[in-house]
Amino acid sequence: MTYRWLLPEFIEDLLPPDAWRLESARRQLLDLFRARDYQLVMPPLLEYIESLQAGTGRDMDLLTFRLVDQMSGRQLGLRADTTLQVARIDAHGMNHAGVNRLCYAGSILHARPEGLNQSREPFQVGAEIYGLEGLEGDIEIQELMLEALKCAGLPSVTLDVGHVGLFRVLSRLAGLDPKSEGEWFEATQNKDLPALDALAAAQGTPAGQALRALAQLNGGQEVLVRARQILPREPDILQALAQLEAVATQFGGRVSLTFDLAELRGYHYHSGLVFAAYADGYPDAVARGGRYDDIGRAFGRARPATGFSLDLRELLPSLPPS
Repeated sequence: MTYRWLLPEFIEDLLPPDAWRLESARRQLLDLFRARDYQLVMPPLLEYIESLQAGTGRDMDLLTFRLVDQMSGRQLGLRADTTLQVARIDAHGMNHAGVNRLCYAGSILHARPEGLNQSREPFQVGAEIYGLEGLEGDIEIQELMLEALKCAGLPSVTLDVGHVGLFRVLSRLAGLDPKSEGEWFEATQNKDLPALDALAAAQGTPAGQALRALAQLNGGQEVLVRARQILPREPDILQALAQLEAVATQFGGRVSLTFDLAELRGYHYHSGLVFAAYADGYPDAVARGGRYDDIGRAFGRARPATGFSLDLRELLPSLPPS
Protein backbone atom coordinates (compact mmCIF):
# COMPACT_ATOMS: atom_id res chain seq x y z
CA MET A 1 0.00 0.00 0.00
CA THR A 2 1.29 3.48 -0.89
CA TYR A 3 1.00 6.11 1.81
CA ARG A 4 0.85 9.30 -0.25
CA TRP A 5 1.49 11.54 2.73
CA LEU A 6 4.92 10.06 3.48
CA LEU A 7 8.04 12.05 2.59
CA PRO A 8 11.49 10.69 1.64
CA GLU A 9 13.95 10.04 4.46
CA PHE A 10 15.57 13.20 5.88
CA ILE A 11 13.04 15.40 4.06
CA GLU A 12 10.35 17.16 6.09
CA ASP A 13 7.76 19.91 6.04
CA LEU A 14 8.20 23.05 8.12
CA LEU A 15 4.99 23.87 9.94
CA PRO A 16 4.02 26.98 11.90
CA PRO A 17 5.60 28.39 13.99
CA ASP A 18 8.92 27.01 12.69
CA ALA A 19 8.22 28.18 9.15
CA TRP A 20 7.57 31.74 10.41
CA ARG A 21 10.70 31.70 12.58
CA LEU A 22 12.86 30.61 9.64
CA GLU A 23 11.30 33.21 7.36
CA SER A 24 11.77 35.95 9.95
CA ALA A 25 15.44 34.98 10.39
CA ARG A 26 15.93 34.92 6.61
CA ARG A 27 14.63 38.49 6.36
CA GLN A 28 16.82 39.69 9.24
CA LEU A 29 19.94 38.14 7.74
CA LEU A 30 19.27 39.61 4.30
CA ASP A 31 18.68 43.01 5.92
CA LEU A 32 22.03 42.64 7.70
CA PHE A 33 23.80 41.77 4.44
CA ARG A 34 22.13 44.64 2.61
CA ALA A 35 23.21 47.09 5.34
CA ARG A 36 26.80 45.88 4.74
CA ASP A 37 26.48 46.55 0.96
CA TYR A 38 26.07 42.93 -0.12
CA GLN A 39 23.90 42.43 -3.21
CA LEU A 40 21.31 39.65 -3.31
CA VAL A 41 21.49 37.00 -6.05
CA MET A 42 19.05 34.16 -6.71
CA PRO A 43 20.66 31.34 -8.72
CA PRO A 44 18.44 28.61 -10.19
CA LEU A 45 17.79 25.37 -8.34
CA LEU A 46 19.19 23.26 -11.20
CA GLU A 47 21.98 23.69 -13.73
CA TYR A 48 24.08 21.59 -16.05
CA ILE A 49 26.03 19.16 -13.90
CA GLU A 50 29.39 20.45 -15.15
CA SER A 51 28.71 23.90 -13.71
CA LEU A 52 27.65 22.58 -10.31
CA GLN A 53 30.78 20.47 -9.82
CA ALA A 54 33.46 22.52 -11.58
CA GLY A 55 36.68 22.70 -9.58
CA THR A 56 35.41 20.90 -6.46
CA GLY A 57 36.96 17.49 -7.05
CA ARG A 58 34.69 14.84 -5.48
CA ASP A 59 33.52 17.11 -2.66
CA MET A 60 30.09 17.75 -4.24
CA ASP A 61 29.79 14.61 -6.34
CA LEU A 62 28.12 12.31 -3.81
CA LEU A 63 25.79 15.07 -2.58
CA THR A 64 24.37 16.02 -5.98
CA PHE A 65 21.05 14.75 -7.35
CA ARG A 66 21.26 14.14 -11.12
CA LEU A 67 18.60 14.01 -13.82
CA VAL A 68 18.41 14.23 -17.61
CA ASP A 69 17.06 17.37 -19.27
CA GLN A 70 14.28 16.26 -21.65
CA MET A 71 14.82 19.40 -23.75
CA SER A 72 18.57 19.14 -24.38
CA GLY A 73 19.38 15.55 -23.44
CA ARG A 74 22.16 16.84 -21.20
CA GLN A 75 22.65 15.87 -17.57
CA LEU A 76 21.39 18.35 -14.98
CA GLY A 77 22.05 18.59 -11.27
CA LEU A 78 20.09 19.99 -8.34
CA ARG A 79 22.39 22.35 -6.46
CA ALA A 80 24.01 20.88 -3.36
CA ASP A 81 25.76 24.17 -2.55
CA THR A 82 25.36 27.74 -3.80
CA THR A 83 28.98 28.93 -3.82
CA LEU A 84 29.82 27.66 -7.31
CA GLN A 85 26.70 29.30 -8.70
CA VAL A 86 27.72 32.61 -7.15
CA ALA A 87 31.23 32.20 -8.61
CA ARG A 88 29.60 31.75 -12.05
CA ILE A 89 27.53 34.88 -11.52
CA ASP A 90 30.63 36.85 -10.54
CA ALA A 91 32.48 35.55 -13.61
CA HIS A 92 29.73 36.16 -16.18
CA GLY A 93 26.63 37.84 -14.78
CA MET A 94 28.43 40.64 -12.92
CA ASN A 95 31.90 40.51 -14.48
CA HIS A 96 33.14 44.02 -13.71
CA ALA A 97 36.64 44.72 -12.43
CA GLY A 98 35.70 45.90 -8.95
CA VAL A 99 34.78 44.09 -5.76
CA ASN A 100 31.54 42.09 -5.73
CA ARG A 101 29.86 41.52 -2.38
CA LEU A 102 27.09 38.99 -2.97
CA CYS A 103 24.61 37.17 -0.72
CA TYR A 104 21.95 34.51 -1.13
CA ALA A 105 19.28 32.56 0.74
CA GLY A 106 17.47 29.45 -0.44
CA SER A 107 17.09 25.70 -0.30
CA ILE A 108 19.76 23.30 -1.53
CA LEU A 109 19.33 19.54 -1.94
CA HIS A 110 21.60 16.69 -0.88
CA ALA A 111 21.40 13.16 -2.24
CA ARG A 112 22.40 11.94 1.22
CA PRO A 113 22.49 13.64 4.63
CA GLU A 114 25.87 15.13 5.55
CA GLY A 115 25.50 14.25 9.22
CA LEU A 116 23.40 12.36 11.72
CA ASN A 117 19.76 13.49 11.54
CA GLN A 118 20.59 16.39 9.19
CA SER A 119 18.03 17.38 6.58
CA ARG A 120 18.67 16.62 2.91
CA GLU A 121 17.11 20.02 2.17
CA PRO A 122 19.20 22.58 4.06
CA PHE A 123 18.15 26.21 3.85
CA GLN A 124 21.48 27.80 2.97
CA VAL A 125 22.18 31.47 3.71
CA GLY A 126 25.56 32.95 2.89
CA ALA A 127 27.68 35.86 1.79
CA GLU A 128 30.76 36.04 -0.43
CA ILE A 129 33.31 38.63 -1.54
CA TYR A 130 34.94 38.50 -4.96
CA GLY A 131 37.86 40.66 -6.01
CA LEU A 132 39.20 41.55 -2.54
CA GLU A 133 42.61 40.00 -2.04
CA GLY A 134 44.28 39.04 1.22
CA LEU A 135 43.45 39.24 4.87
CA GLU A 136 41.09 42.22 4.64
CA GLY A 137 38.41 40.11 2.97
CA ASP A 138 38.92 37.16 5.31
CA ILE A 139 38.46 39.34 8.40
CA GLU A 140 35.41 41.07 6.92
CA ILE A 141 33.65 37.81 6.12
CA GLN A 142 34.41 36.31 9.54
CA GLU A 143 33.04 39.44 11.25
CA LEU A 144 29.90 39.19 9.12
CA MET A 145 29.49 35.50 9.97
CA LEU A 146 29.61 36.26 13.70
CA GLU A 147 27.03 39.06 13.26
CA ALA A 148 24.80 36.69 11.28
CA LEU A 149 24.96 34.07 14.03
CA LYS A 150 23.94 36.69 16.59
CA CYS A 151 20.89 37.47 14.45
CA ALA A 152 20.13 33.75 14.37
CA GLY A 153 20.08 33.57 18.17
CA LEU A 154 23.68 32.44 18.77
CA PRO A 155 25.53 35.33 20.41
CA SER A 156 28.20 33.05 21.93
CA VAL A 157 30.16 30.78 19.62
CA THR A 158 33.66 29.34 19.27
CA LEU A 159 35.52 30.39 16.14
CA ASP A 160 37.82 27.64 14.88
CA VAL A 161 40.39 28.65 12.24
CA GLY A 162 42.83 26.74 10.02
CA HIS A 163 44.77 27.22 6.79
CA VAL A 164 44.77 24.59 4.02
CA GLY A 165 47.89 26.17 2.51
CA LEU A 166 50.04 24.57 5.21
CA PHE A 167 49.17 21.01 4.14
CA ARG A 168 49.52 21.97 0.46
CA VAL A 169 53.00 23.49 0.87
CA LEU A 170 54.27 20.62 3.03
CA SER A 171 52.94 18.08 0.50
CA ARG A 172 54.91 19.86 -2.21
CA LEU A 173 58.06 19.96 -0.07
CA ALA A 174 57.70 16.24 0.64
CA GLY A 175 57.36 15.51 -3.08
CA LEU A 176 54.11 13.58 -2.65
CA ASP A 177 52.47 12.09 -5.73
CA PRO A 178 48.65 12.28 -5.99
CA LYS A 179 48.13 8.82 -4.45
CA SER A 180 50.43 9.54 -1.50
CA GLU A 181 48.89 12.96 -0.99
CA GLY A 182 45.46 11.31 -0.79
CA GLU A 183 46.71 8.93 1.91
CA TRP A 184 48.23 11.80 3.89
CA PHE A 185 45.07 13.87 3.40
CA GLU A 186 42.78 11.18 4.81
CA ALA A 187 45.03 10.45 7.79
CA THR A 188 45.52 14.16 8.56
CA GLN A 189 41.84 15.07 8.29
CA ASN A 190 40.94 12.14 10.56
CA LYS A 191 43.87 12.89 12.93
CA ASP A 192 44.81 9.22 12.62
CA LEU A 193 48.11 9.32 14.53
CA PRO A 194 49.15 5.66 13.97
CA ALA A 195 48.61 6.05 10.22
CA LEU A 196 50.51 9.36 10.23
CA ASP A 197 53.39 7.76 12.14
CA ALA A 198 53.63 5.03 9.50
CA LEU A 199 53.47 7.53 6.63
CA ALA A 200 56.12 9.75 8.22
CA ALA A 201 58.43 6.79 8.82
CA ALA A 202 58.07 5.71 5.19
CA GLN A 203 58.55 9.27 3.97
CA GLY A 204 61.71 9.80 6.00
CA THR A 205 62.03 13.54 5.34
CA PRO A 206 61.71 16.70 7.52
CA ALA A 207 58.66 17.71 5.45
CA GLY A 208 57.05 14.36 6.30
CA GLN A 209 57.66 14.94 9.99
CA ALA A 210 56.12 18.42 9.66
CA LEU A 211 53.07 16.95 7.92
CA ARG A 212 52.71 14.45 10.73
CA ALA A 213 52.87 17.30 13.28
CA LEU A 214 49.85 19.12 11.78
CA ALA A 215 47.41 16.66 13.35
CA GLN A 216 48.54 17.69 16.85
CA LEU A 217 48.60 21.42 16.17
CA ASN A 218 45.14 22.21 17.48
CA GLY A 219 44.02 24.24 20.49
CA GLY A 220 44.37 27.85 21.63
CA GLN A 221 46.70 30.57 20.42
CA GLU A 222 49.69 28.62 21.77
CA VAL A 223 49.28 26.41 18.70
CA LEU A 224 50.62 29.19 16.51
CA VAL A 225 53.73 29.55 18.68
CA ARG A 226 54.37 25.81 18.43
CA ALA A 227 53.77 25.86 14.68
CA ARG A 228 56.48 28.51 14.21
CA GLN A 229 58.87 26.28 16.14
CA ILE A 230 58.00 23.03 14.35
CA LEU A 231 57.20 23.90 10.73
CA PRO A 232 59.80 24.76 8.07
CA ARG A 233 60.54 28.45 7.64
CA GLU A 234 59.29 28.53 4.05
CA PRO A 235 57.88 31.88 2.85
CA ASP A 236 54.41 30.44 2.12
CA ILE A 237 54.28 28.76 5.54
CA LEU A 238 55.35 31.94 7.31
CA GLN A 239 52.71 33.90 5.40
CA ALA A 240 49.99 31.41 6.38
CA LEU A 241 51.02 31.58 10.04
CA ALA A 242 51.05 35.39 9.89
CA GLN A 243 47.45 35.31 8.61
CA LEU A 244 46.41 33.01 11.45
CA GLU A 245 48.13 35.32 13.95
CA ALA A 246 46.26 38.30 12.49
CA VAL A 247 42.97 36.46 13.09
CA ALA A 248 44.08 35.84 16.68
CA THR A 249 44.79 39.56 17.11
CA GLN A 250 41.47 40.56 15.54
CA PHE A 251 39.21 38.21 17.51
CA GLY A 252 41.19 37.28 20.61
CA GLY A 253 39.33 38.39 23.73
CA ARG A 254 36.12 39.02 21.78
CA VAL A 255 35.17 35.44 20.98
CA SER A 256 36.27 31.99 22.06
CA LEU A 257 39.01 31.17 19.56
CA THR A 258 40.70 27.89 18.60
CA PHE A 259 43.05 26.82 15.82
CA ASP A 260 43.20 23.51 13.95
CA LEU A 261 46.03 23.27 11.43
CA ALA A 262 44.85 19.82 10.28
CA GLU A 263 41.37 21.04 9.22
CA LEU A 264 41.16 20.21 5.49
CA ARG A 265 37.42 20.34 4.81
CA GLY A 266 36.91 21.64 1.27
CA TYR A 267 40.61 21.14 0.52
CA HIS A 268 40.00 20.69 -3.22
CA TYR A 269 38.67 24.23 -3.65
CA HIS A 270 39.80 26.20 -0.58
CA SER A 271 43.09 28.02 -1.01
CA GLY A 272 43.85 29.76 2.30
CA LEU A 273 42.20 30.48 5.63
CA VAL A 274 39.29 28.21 6.55
CA PHE A 275 37.03 28.73 9.54
CA ALA A 276 33.99 27.35 11.31
CA ALA A 277 31.77 28.42 14.19
CA TYR A 278 30.62 26.02 16.92
CA ALA A 279 27.93 26.53 19.56
CA ASP A 280 26.68 24.65 22.62
CA GLY A 281 23.95 22.17 21.80
CA TYR A 282 25.07 21.59 18.21
CA PRO A 283 27.22 18.55 17.38
CA ASP A 284 28.67 20.06 14.21
CA ALA A 285 29.65 23.53 13.01
CA VAL A 286 26.79 26.05 12.81
CA ALA A 287 28.55 28.00 10.03
CA ARG A 288 31.57 27.44 7.80
CA GLY A 289 33.64 29.43 5.38
CA GLY A 290 37.03 30.14 3.92
CA ARG A 291 39.05 31.51 1.03
CA TYR A 292 38.75 29.95 -2.44
CA ASP A 293 40.67 32.14 -4.88
CA ASP A 294 40.62 29.63 -7.77
CA ILE A 295 36.93 28.77 -7.67
CA GLY A 296 36.07 30.97 -10.65
CA ARG A 297 38.77 29.46 -12.88
CA ALA A 298 36.34 26.89 -14.31
CA PHE A 299 34.19 29.80 -15.49
CA GLY A 300 37.14 31.65 -17.05
CA ARG A 301 37.67 34.19 -14.27
CA ALA A 302 39.72 33.19 -11.25
CA ARG A 303 40.10 36.01 -8.76
CA PRO A 304 40.27 36.48 -4.98
CA ALA A 305 37.20 35.08 -3.22
CA THR A 306 36.09 34.32 0.33
CA GLY A 307 32.75 33.60 1.97
CA PHE A 308 30.68 31.71 4.52
CA SER A 309 27.34 29.95 4.76
CA LEU A 310 24.98 28.51 7.37
CA ASP A 311 21.88 26.33 7.38
CA LEU A 312 18.83 28.01 8.91
CA ARG A 313 16.98 24.69 9.19
CA GLU A 314 19.79 23.35 11.38
CA LEU A 315 19.57 26.50 13.55
CA LEU A 316 15.81 26.29 14.16
CA PRO A 317 16.22 25.50 17.91
CA SER A 318 18.02 28.84 18.39
CA LEU A 319 16.10 31.12 16.04
CA PRO A 320 14.32 34.01 17.81
CA PRO A 321 10.52 33.92 17.84
CA SER A 322 8.93 35.60 14.83
